[in-house]
Amino acid sequence: MRFSKNSYPTYERGIEKEWMLSNGRSAFSGSTIIGANSRKYHSILIASLKSPDERYMILPKVSEKLLIGEKEYPLTTTKYEDKVIKGYENLESFNYNGIPTYTYLVNGIKIIKEVFLEREKNTAIIKYKIESKKTSGDLILTPFMSFRDPGEVSLEENLKFKREIIDYGFKLNPELKKDLNIRLFLDKECTVSEEKGELLTDKVYYDVDKTTGDKYLEKYYIPGEFKISIKPYSLKEIHFVCTLEEEEIDPINIIKKETKRIENLRNTFEEDRILAKALPIGGDHFIVHRDSTDSKTILAGYPWFLDWGRDTMIAVVGLTMSTGRLDDAKDILKTFSRYEKNGLIPNMFPDFGKEPLYNTVDASLWYIHAIYTYLLYKNDIKELDFIYKELYPTMKKIIKAYKEGTDFSIKIEEDSLISAGSGLDQVTWMDVRVNGIVVTPRHGKPVEINALWYNALKIMELLAIKFKDPDFKEYKDLGEKVKESFNREFWSEEDKYLYDALSDTLKDNSIRPNAVYAVSLPFTMLDKEKEKMILDKIYEELYTPFGLRSLDKNNKDYKPYYEGELFKRDMAYHQGTAWSFPLGAYLTGVCKANDYSKDSLEFVDECLKDMEEHIKDDCLYGIAEIFDGEFPNKARGCYNQAWGVGEILRVYYEDILGNYKNLDKARENLFGFEV
Repeated sequence: MRFSKNSYPTYERGIEKEWMLSNGRSAFSGSTIIGANSRKYHSILIASLKSPDERYMILPKVSEKLLIGEKEYPLTTTKYEDKVIKGYENLESFNYNGIPTYTYLVNGIKIIKEVFLEREKNTAIIKYKIESKKTSGDLILTPFMSFRDPGEVSLEENLKFKREIIDYGFKLNPELKKDLNIRLFLDKECTVSEEKGELLTDKVYYDVDKTTGDKYLEKYYIPGEFKISIKPYSLKEIHFVCTLEEEEIDPINIIKKETKRIENLRNTFEEDRILAKALPIGGDHFIVHRDSTDSKTILAGYPWFLDWGRDTMIAVVGLTMSTGRLDDAKDILKTFSRYEKNGLIPNMFPDFGKEPLYNTVDASLWYIHAIYTYLLYKNDIKELDFIYKELYPTMKKIIKAYKEGTDFSIKIEEDSLISAGSGLDQVTWMDVRVNGIVVTPRHGKPVEINALWYNALKIMELLAIKFKDPDFKEYKDLGEKVKESFNREFWSEEDKYLYDALSDTLKDNSIRPNAVYAVSLPFTMLDKEKEKMILDKIYEELYTPFGLRSLDKNNKDYKPYYEGELFKRDMAYHQGTAWSFPLGAYLTGVCKANDYSKDSLEFVDECLKDMEEHIKDDCLYGIAEIFDGEFPNKARGCYNQAWGVGEILRVYYEDILGNYKNLDKARENLFGFEV
C-alpha cells in the first residue's frame, strides 16, 4: 500500500490512516501515515514487561527535522495545543507492507525511515537510509519519552527520569521504576547533544481522544538530541534503537529476521489480493504469549483489549487454523481446558496469582465448536487420541454443568433450551452495563446461545460415538428435544425471523444479528426456507459493507452513531452500532443455505471486496471492532479487532478458496459415517 501526497493534503486527512506493529508478547507500536500521534496509544514502543497485562508507554515518538544551512525542515508531524508542526509537507510518500516506511524529500536529500519491533523483545528500531545529491545538512532526532499506562496521559511523575550519557546515546531510569534500564542510542557515529536535554515538550494534542471525551493533552520528556551529519553525494544507513533489553543489540540482524517473518506471513495464501496478503499480518498481532499461563493466547483487540474467552474462541479458527498455525490453536485450546471451572471457561485471564473471570454463557459453547473445527482442519485420526485424553473430559463437564445448572443462572429449562443471566448479569456478547443500567437485557433464553447449545450437543454426539462413550444417546436425545423446542418457541411467523431472547414474561422480537448463528453453525435446526428468510431479513435490515448492525433501524432504541463521551457510546454499543465479527457468520450462512451455489459465492466475494476497502483505510491491514450504523459507517472502537479479522480470514479460506469441501472430507475421514 502506497500513499502519496494526495492522501494527506491536510493534517486532518493525514491522521485518517494508521499502522501498527507488534512483537508477539503484547508490546506494540503504531502511529498515523504522517507520523502524527492522534491518540494517546500511538507510539514507537509500548513495552510489555509481563505479557499481556503489564504494559508501559516508553517512546511515544521520535521527532525528526533537517537542518540545511540556516533553515529547518520538519519531517515529523506533531500537533500541539496551539500549533501543528507540518512535517507531512516534506513527506514524499508512505508505504506499508507490514513494515511502515516513510520517504522524505527535501532539497535533494532523501530520507527513508522504517520502523521495526524485535520479536518477543522490548526493542524498537528505526532505520534511516539517507541519500544526498549535492546538498549537505544535519538530521536531528529528538526522542519524546514517557513512562505511563498506555491508556492514560502523562502526569508529572511519569516524566521523571535519571539520565546517563552512554556511547552514542542515553540510558534512562524512570523514577516510577528505578530498576528499569531504557537505552536510546544510534549504532553509528553521531553527535549526542545535552543542550536541549532534560526538557519537557509543549502539550501534545490527541484528536481521537478529544472526540471521545478522554484526556487529550500531555507533555513528553526529552533526554537530549542526536545529530547525524549529511555530506554531499553520500549514502548512509543508521539505526536508532530504543530497548529495555540488557544484551547487545544487532539492529541489522533483527531487521533481517523481522523482514523475513513478515514476508512469510504475506505469503500465507497464494493469491495476490489485498485480503490474502494483508490479513495474515494483521491477524498475527493478536497471537501472543501469556506469561501467567506460559502459553499462547489471543488478544481481543488493539490498542486496549486483553484476552477474552469468547473473543478467542470465535477468532481462533480464522487467526490460527485458516492460516496454518495449528500448533498455536492446539496450545490455546489446551490452556483453556486447564482453567475450566464449573463448566465454564474463562472470559478473562487475570495476572499472576489471581482468579480468572467466568462471566460468559457462550464462551464454553464456542470452545466446543473450536475443538471440533480444529479436528476438521487437522484431519488426522491420531489427533482424536489427544482430544479424548486432554479435551473431551472438559467438554463433558461443560455439557453436564449446563444441564445441572452453574454460575450466572446458566441452566437447562424444561423445554431443554438454555437460559442464563439475572439481575445485573450480562453474560452474552451484548454485555454493556453502565451506571447500573443493563443496556441490552437478554436474560432468559438468548437465540444464539441455543443455536450454540444444539451445535455443541451434536458435536458431543459425534465424539461420543467415536469414543464409544454411552452418553452419545443422551446427547442425541437431548439434541432432538432442543431442535423441537427451538423451532416451536423461537420462530416468529409475523416477522419471518427468530426472537432474539425468550423469558417467562417476554418474547423479544428485536431484529438483531444473533439469529445468524442458527444458520451459519455446522449443525443447525431450521429448514432451508426459514434460513433464507433470516438471511434476507439480515440483508435488508442489518447489513452494512463492514459489519452487521446490532439493532435494526426501525427500532425505537436504534442509535445510528457511536460517538461522544463514554456513557453515550455505551448506550449505542449494541443498539445499532455495526459489528465486524458477525459479518463472517452471515457470509458463511449465505453460502451454506444456498448449497455453495455459484451465485452465493460470487455474492460473498463481492462483500469481501467491500471489506478490502476498509483494510486499506483506518488501521492498515486490520479490521476495526465496530462502525457507525449509518453512512459513512465510520470505524470506531478498537482499530484492529481479533474476531473481525479472524472471521473474514475464515470466510476467505473456507468459502472463497473452497476449503469447505476439504472440511467435509475431513468429517467423513474422522467419523466414518453420515454426519
